[in-house]
Amino acid sequence: MLAVTAAVPNNAITSRPAIVLIHGAANSALVWTFWQRELAAQGWSSYAIDLRGHGRSDLIDLSRTTMRDYAADVRSLAIQLIQKPVIIGWSMGGLVAMMVAATGHATACVGLAPSLPARQVDPSVALRVGEFGAEEYGITGDHPDKQSGMPDLDREERSIALASVSRESRLARDQRKAGQVIDSLPCPLLIVTGGADNQWPYEAYEGLWLAADRLKIEDASHWGLVLNRRALGTLIPATLRWLDAVVLTH
Repeated sequence: MLAVTAAVPNNAITSRPAIVLIHGAANSALVWTFWQRELAAQGWSSYAIDLRGHGRSDLIDLSRTTMRDYAADVRSLAIQLIQKPVIIGWSMGGLVAMMVAATGHATACVGLAPSLPARQVDPSVALRVGEFGAEEYGITGDHPDKQSGMPDLDREERSIALASVSRESRLARDQRKAGQVIDSLPCPLLIVTGGADNQWPYEAYEGLWLAADRLKIEDASHWGLVLNRRALGTLIPATLRWLDAVVLTH
């Protein structure tokens, strides 16, 4: 069973679509703690999903889980909502968001430093089964003061990041390397990058063929796009202004 963390404020504006939030690889919905708090304060309903085998969702063997499986998890949530949601994804979750949006299940799509889609699959990439943990992303311990990959996060933010980590599918990771083909999107797309993100910098998206608006948050690292509260003070309002504009006109 999939776990979903809902944040539906009493002052939610019913004409707005809900927002579905998708975490990254080896991660969970806990990473959206500050996003959901601020979205609710601004009158937006949000639903942060724990993809299968992650976070509070039922534990399963992830060794043969695919990117399509993750997209199916998100679609199963999207179709339960009154209207097509806005889908926001971070890192791997950004690519999942685009996969779901490509099927027509989103009003708008936002990728926070998303894994890139492809125009064709690279058959030379070996697809392996198996699981791995957050150590492959540089998280080798549970001490919040010893996380070099989170330079812009304070101690509380790092603690949430560490609590959010989960197991991950190696097959899904290899599929991202081989390429997840997305030719076009039927909805508006916003790509957000962090100026301090060495993993997915602004330049990584220069050749993106999908029509997209761009937003760069200068002082945010990769983790900072979801958990740096100083950066979110700029990022979330800017994202909501973009959403108000495109949702009203799309």
